[in-house]
Amino acid sequence: MEFEEITGQIIDAAMKVHSFLGPGLLESAYEACLVHELQKRQLFVERQKALPVFYDGISIDVGYRIDILVADTIVLELKAIERNLPIHEAQLLSYLRLSHKRVGLLFNFNVLHMRNGIKRLVSNF
Repeated sequence: MEFEEITGQIIDAAMKVHSFLGPGLLESAYEACLVHELQKRQLFVERQKALPVFYDGISIDVGYRIDILVADTIVLELKAIERNLPIHEAQLLSYLRLSHKRVGLLFNFNVLHMRNGIKRLVSNF
């Protein structure tokens, strides 16, 4: 599957989950349903993937977790908050840098229309 096709499938899956559940639930509910939806589409999905910090030549587990990693290439950061803040984008960019991935999608499910809750970020790591 091409990179753009995978991204399209992810966005379509998030919109389907949001259309069914609507806003107002906990992030964990959206995460579980999105993982299920992505797996139905035959995408390789890792949920709550540990993300260590490499410092001074060693790997240090400091508790960071990628919400969802799709096809070992696209990092998904899920939120269910009133509105995204710059810190949420910074968090996703940090995860991209630490994981050496280029593309991430920030989803905020606590919106009336999911199209307003999607932000695509690209890192040069």
